[in-house]
Amino acid sequence: MVEFLTKLKHSVMAKLIVTVGLILLVSIATWAVINMQSQREKMESQLVAGADRLGSTIVQGTRYAMMLNSRDDINQIINNIGKQREIEAIRIYNKEGTIKFSKEMREMDTSTNIKAEACDICHRTDPPIVDLTLDQRVRIIKSDVGHRQLGIIQPIFNDPSCATGDCHFHPADKKVLGALDVVVSLEKTDREIFQFEKEVIGLALFVFVLTGGTIFILFIKFVNRPISLLIAGTDRIARGQYNDQIQMDANGEFGLLADSINAMGSSIDAKQVELNRQKDEYQRLFDHVPCLITVQDRDYKLIGYNKEFAESFHPEPGDYCYHAYKGLQGKCEKCPVEKTFNDGQSHYSEESGTGKDGKPTHWIVKTSPVTDDAGEVVAAMEISLDITERKNLENELIKSEEKYRAIFDNIPNPVLVMDRDTFEILDCNDNVFPVYGYLREEVVGRSFLDFFRPEERESYRRKLQSTALLDQVRHLSKQGKSLFVTIRSSASDYSGGKVLLVTISDITKRLEAEQQLIQASKMATLGEMATGVAHELNQPLSVIKTASSFFMKKIAQNEPIREEILNDLSGEIDSHVDRATKIINHMRQFGRKSDVTLEPVSVNAALKKAFEIFSQQLKVRGITVEWDIADQLPQVLADAGRLEQVFINLLINARDSIEEKWEQSAVASGTGTITLKSRQADGFVRVSVCDTGKGIPPEIMDKVFEPFFTTKKVGKGTGLGLSISYGIIKECGGIIKVRGGDPDGACFILVFPTIEA
Repeated sequence: MVEFLTKLKHSVMAKLIVTVGLILLVSIATWAVINMQSQREKMESQLVAGADRLGSTIVQGTRYAMMLNSRDDINQIINNIGKQREIEAIRIYNKEGTIKFSKEMREMDTSTNIKAEACDICHRTDPPIVDLTLDQRVRIIKSDVGHRQLGIIQPIFNDPSCATGDCHFHPADKKVLGALDVVVSLEKTDREIFQFEKEVIGLALFVFVLTGGTIFILFIKFVNRPISLLIAGTDRIARGQYNDQIQMDANGEFGLLADSINAMGSSIDAKQVELNRQKDEYQRLFDHVPCLITVQDRDYKLIGYNKEFAESFHPEPGDYCYHAYKGLQGKCEKCPVEKTFNDGQSHYSEESGTGKDGKPTHWIVKTSPVTDDAGEVVAAMEISLDITERKNLENELIKSEEKYRAIFDNIPNPVLVMDRDTFEILDCNDNVFPVYGYLREEVVGRSFLDFFRPEERESYRRKLQSTALLDQVRHLSKQGKSLFVTIRSSASDYSGGKVLLVTISDITKRLEAEQQLIQASKMATLGEMATGVAHELNQPLSVIKTASSFFMKKIAQNEPIREEILNDLSGEIDSHVDRATKIINHMRQFGRKSDVTLEPVSVNAALKKAFEIFSQQLKVRGITVEWDIADQLPQVLADAGRLEQVFINLLINARDSIEEKWEQSAVASGTGTITLKSRQADGFVRVSVCDTGKGIPPEIMDKVFEPFFTTKKVGKGTGLGLSISYGIIKECGGIIKVRGGDPDGACFILVFPTIEA
């Protein structure tokens, strides 16, 4: 019996039947419980809804009688409704807990405890709760005869008609006049629920027994018998009877499994033959492995070795490892084989000695234990690989690294190695100190983005990942001082990882010199604009002078000034003062020294602002300006003040070119034209400033943007305007070019990428 139970315990058939039976039992039981619970909740919910409607019907049915204070009519209504079999009690309470109306006459005018079960629903707080949900108004109670009862309380609210009735009076601020309590018997409902639950349980048991029995029979026929045949077949294979076939009529998975086991037996038979062949092959491979292999006993005596070892050291029969390898009379001081015998683990080391040719030789040595059936270490296998060539290369590499490290440390600019993804600085030379004020140990380990201003770090993170050259980048030194640098980076490998090799050039002093040069050019331009500005200021001053003289004359003659004249002249003075202030502010802003800050700028606005200063000057000199600008051009990244300086330089050059043409030819003055044009195309904004001056000879076309090159008379030009303009446009990421190798004038073309581009 015990043997049968043990066999049954380990039987897959038994486990499957028990598992499936438990799953089936749990599933059917869960279905039955959920079904019974759902039915119970549904019936109770319907009963509650019916009781609530009954309560509302009673309140509405007695309302008119209550308005007339007709107690007999109210009693009659309650008695008639209370005759229904399921209704066990109908009571109307006033606010003091006195039963004013009831199905049972003996309960009328009796007082109840205000904290009794029905009243406590509202009176558990002070003041009592007025608004209750349906769930809060329902209670389940036990009757004296044992069955359950459903009680539902319903407040009777004060109606505006009650407060104004003729029969009696309730104050308007009194919200609740009393409560209606209806108690309904659940005896019939409980019987129906109990009957339904018996039916569900019976059906569940029937389904479980029927399904379980069917599954048991199917398992016996389609699982247990094929498994028994398969077990018998595998036992025969385990005993070495590889060609005995399993005879099975079953199709499907068991039939396929039987075929697979039969095929496995045939395959094992073939593999056994192959295994014997491979055993001989592996012995040959052992002898011909291109490294040194030995097997040693606990006395370090060679009990086996391959052909490579024999040809390299020619060991004598019964020779020892240390003698064959290095000609020693005792074991090596640090012997990995000894460690393997001590702890039964593999060990690794690098050994040096003298080779067969008498030269220094280096080996990588790896040992592995050889154990018997009891797990005891009885021998050790040692594999040695000649790494003499690699050692020589390592020494050469160390020398090379030392040489390049010296170059790295002595480069006059800061050089950093940083992680390509995180921008963590992995290494740097000592020249970061003169530029940033940090020592090498302070820089290594921190993020390269720390050198940027906080608000610019994210934008430069993207640029560093995609751009090899960043010019005029603002950095912060250790003392928080701003400096400008040029960053050149290139991808490289460092310690097996992907890095950026970064070289930094401090261009702060160069930019300061350029700033001074640009400022000097501005001052020269301001001198050029002096005549035009004086003319611009003269007109508003003349208007102010005329108006003030008029006022002084009227005051001296003691004559009144009409209000409309006073208002007009005051307005003229105010507008011309604003005009003069605007001109002066424009001059002051243009002449101010500013940092280079690229921001969204409207090209048309900068062009118009530059023209404002020269408009009257050009008009007086008889030079016509033609405008052909496109509306709603996209903005470009530029410095507004510097861009205006470029346009002013181009307007001055155009003016001078036209006047020189008048002087050098018979062309009458007053016939010059400057054309200002702007367009958008393919993500770029294109601006051109063209004139009808003397033009630019072809032989000097490639020199016009060189510093200090000018075709003007001595003392009339510095030769810096176009050179500075070229640098400003390049800073904005744009290009400037000239077209004009003919006598019809010159045309300067500026192209800017839009912000989106």
